[in-house]
Amino acid sequence: MVYFGQTSCEQDTERYLDVVKHVFSSYKKEVPLVINTMGWVKGEGLLLLIDMIRLLSPSHIVQMDVYDWKAMAPLTPEYVHLTPGLYTKGRQQAKHNQMGTCGAESWKPFEGEGDASDPEYKLLYVHPEFPRAGVAGEARVHSGILRDMSILGYLGQLQSPDIGAVLPLHTLVPYQVPFSAVALRVIHTDVAPTNIMYAVNASWVGLCRIPDEIRCQSNGPVLLTQTPLCDCLGFGVVRGVEMEKKLYHILTPVPPENLRLVNCLLLGNIAIPNCVLVGQQGIEGEIPYVTSDYNYSILGSGKLRKKHFKKREYAFDCDYT
Repeated sequence: MVYFGQTSCEQDTERYLDVVKHVFSSYKKEVPLVINTMGWVKGEGLLLLIDMIRLLSPSHIVQMDVYDWKAMAPLTPEYVHLTPGLYTKGRQQAKHNQMGTCGAESWKPFEGEGDASDPEYKLLYVHPEFPRAGVAGEARVHSGILRDMSILGYLGQLQSPDIGAVLPLHTLVPYQVPFSAVALRVIHTDVAPTNIMYAVNASWVGLCRIPDEIRCQSNGPVLLTQTPLCDCLGFGVVRGVEMEKKLYHILTPVPPENLRLVNCLLLGNIAIPNCVLVGQQGIEGEIPYVTSDYNYSILGSGKLRKKHFKKREYAFDCDYT
């Protein structure tokens, strides 16, 4: 598993393909593999999908059409064979055409596979008969709800297995992680080192393992200058940052034997569900991490205003607070 850190790869398609190659390299071909691709199939999304077909050389493709929309051509082997992708060439494209920055010219077919630019597979085309199937606007709303529910379910593993009262997250004992034990990187944007702790505090992070040894040159946090391509062992919430003792306070259900392997925290553009922040039980006065009086001009702070919370309220209740 790799933590990409964003809900869309539109801003970094090159890294997305690198992640796909990294994950696919661990496939041992001992069992069938099902690849669930994205729903981004317009413009560059379609070109990226063609790149992935060439890269992964599937034996079958199941293409689900969208109700009352005929803009996308069937992804037949002939179509993919002739159509240029975002980083790869179609068979008819001139040899001297400029390539993208992903280094697609260096792509080679995986061992035992055919020509990566000449895929052979069986296309299974499915056309839904029910109305409003695949309506984009509704899909975005539903995916946001499902993502929040998935995160809440993950945080639910912090609760006692006994059925009873749900403990608020602020009552649970976090792990104390020294600054020197883990490297830190914000994936989706540039944050000034002086503001990095503002960005990390109360954030959802990927708990990752990089092959390099962590070397702390100073008393401050270990900051990576580039986003590493590394394995992700799970997720956590940075409940607080203790600057005097130089400790991260992290809540996570990842078992201790796996946490010993973690040496990198990756912060992406994935937010903790708002109900966790605004629905903290047992808090009197100002709610921690929720404010309407903040300097939004600080680089990396984001613009998470109170009206944003109202916008994202859903019909389900949040019990994991």
